[in-house]
Amino acid sequence: MKALHRLDMPVQFLKGVGPRRAVSLQRMQILTARDLLYHVPRRYDDASTITPAAKARVGSEATVVGQVRSTGVIPTRAGLRIFQAVIQDASGFITCSWPGKPWVERSVQRGDRLLVTGPVRFFHGPQLQPREFVVIARRDEDERATSVREGAAATASGVIFSTYAASEDLPQWVFRRLFDLNLDRLLRDVRAEEYLDSAARSELDLPELSAALDALHRPATIPRKDAALRRLAFDELFLHQLMQARVRHQATAERPGVSLRRTNDLIRVLHHSLPFTLTGAQARVLREIFADMTSRRRMNRLLQGDVGSGKTVVALFAMLLAVEAGCQAALMAPTSILAEQHAKGIGKLLEALPCTLELLTGAATARRRREARARIAAGEAQIVVGTHALIQEGVEFRRLGLAVIDEQHRFGVRQRMALSERAPSADTLLMSATPIPRSLAMTLHGDLDLSIIDELPPGRRPVATRIAGPGKRSAIYDELRRRLDRGRQAYLVFPAIEESERSDLRAAEAEFERLCAEDFAGRRLALLHGRLPAEEKDRIMRGFQRGAIDILVTTTVVEVGIDVPNANTMVIENGERFGLSQLHQLRGRIGRGEEGGLCVVIADAETDRLAAFARTTDGFEIAAADLQIRGQGDFFGADQHGHTIELRFADLFEHQDLIGPAQERARRIVDDDPELADPANAVIRLQLDRRFGERARLFGVG
Repeated sequence: MKALHRLDMPVQFLKGVGPRRAVSLQRMQILTARDLLYHVPRRYDDASTITPAAKARVGSEATVVGQVRSTGVIPTRAGLRIFQAVIQDASGFITCSWPGKPWVERSVQRGDRLLVTGPVRFFHGPQLQPREFVVIARRDEDERATSVREGAAATASGVIFSTYAASEDLPQWVFRRLFDLNLDRLLRDVRAEEYLDSAARSELDLPELSAALDALHRPATIPRKDAALRRLAFDELFLHQLMQARVRHQATAERPGVSLRRTNDLIRVLHHSLPFTLTGAQARVLREIFADMTSRRRMNRLLQGDVGSGKTVVALFAMLLAVEAGCQAALMAPTSILAEQHAKGIGKLLEALPCTLELLTGAATARRRREARARIAAGEAQIVVGTHALIQEGVEFRRLGLAVIDEQHRFGVRQRMALSERAPSADTLLMSATPIPRSLAMTLHGDLDLSIIDELPPGRRPVATRIAGPGKRSAIYDELRRRLDRGRQAYLVFPAIEESERSDLRAAEAEFERLCAEDFAGRRLALLHGRLPAEEKDRIMRGFQRGAIDILVTTTVVEVGIDVPNANTMVIENGERFGLSQLHQLRGRIGRGEEGGLCVVIADAETDRLAAFARTTDGFEIAAADLQIRGQGDFFGADQHGHTIELRFADLFEHQDLIGPAQERARRIVDDDPELADPANAVIRLQLDRRFGERARLFGVG
């Protein structure tokens, strides 16, 4: 295993580095030989797309590779200084000009080999004005390794130029030099780290690891580069799923559950008393949940569904299964209002059933909380709905069989775990009304089994959505007033007010006063934002719920957790400042009554994002569009899972076909060898430790 550790030696000891360059590399987070090996080129130029210097035509875009024959800075009468370099390749010469950038003279020297890209303009003949340039090789460096690949063959088909993320201290030619000197030796060491046998590679259509890393830095063709990135993407996804699989194994197999006996005494009564029929998606998800709960394996499942898809009813059926088996069930919500809404809705559905319901929130009086805790401890409360109060000291369940956590992303990892830890054998069901694509859900929540309700109940009226410019605001407000005259309520939503953005707060307060005095004089308005004390926010939300407020002027604090069927109109200002999924969650607050809802987004321009939002009310379709437009970094940066997920190679759209196989393989390995103690898994264990390190130990799987 010695070769495995050689890749982890300090980068300083590689050929061509030394102490000074090591410091510069460390600033780019390149600390070891392995870090350098996995330093990803930020772009590739296929030589077949490179234009011979003599054939660069005025008015076209060109990429030219050649040797710098002369340089100089030319002053103009207007005082502008222009750096020029004459580049020669096998076809001839072309002049490159950098107007107003005399400092380029410090970077480009006579004899350098240069790659330049930009428009060709006419000034005393064709001149290329580079948007960017790369010094491929220095004139005074040993070019024995690069001359074969980048010399006379620069304009030949099949040669690919790799361009790296570089710095002023470490320009392109330094990286090329380091790879020329070290890559072959590092690749020999990598061969000992291959963990996929030939059968697995063939099944997944992946190259060997060493071949992939070779093609990453010096691909013969673009398809080989793509195949290399696909292999590295699989490795990244697999190791992440392996980490998640170990967490999942701890939460299920190592903490075995209790097989709950289903009698149907309560479930059948609820099913017959429902004023609606379950959708096919709800029925499918219930079968998955019931199978978990009636097995010896402890359930650890995420239930994902769009706004209004009926997740709460599914959760209630699951809770009744726990009650039938002689256990208690608990549902934890992030706010008192949401907990009260759940208790009210569930209470109505339980009217025909011999089942007791308890509500426990921090808003209750001390006496009421004390009495509720006593009923919970005695087992008299069979279904308990509450907030964080459920995980506070003094709350003890007699026999908790199921913990349901609503809007799970609003709780931290430790808060989510705290409820289930009240009874280590209890099943856990997490619910989320923030739809995300399946590929993203599997990546973020690989430690959970996934159930998705991808169907809305029939008859749900869609919300009409419009995108309008600021010039239409007067007409929009006229429509809003007409709706208010019919006894309805409305939301006016502004971008979030951050702690540090006092100017946003002042602007919101000033706009609120203007709305009260001018546009909606005589109406009852209230201002709600995240910087208000919790008690004040709660007071305003309750006032809006009972109809004491006509217009709630608010930020995204209402994104989740307030249900007012009478509020059927929403106007969202500065729509360009919201993410698509955020807009969808806001829109989900309306359209819950008998009259159709109207959502108007006011924005300076109708962008592709906003057009996608107006086009559909399908949360999963919107989430997919949001992921494509915003990029996966924004989702991972939200740190929803307790640690940030870093994907350097994997793209969840391009490589989504790899996520399932990566998860399946990871779970199979962990089911067979949870500690990865088998010598056959030694390489995988080492790779996992290197990738996650301390973060693995945070989850107790280090």
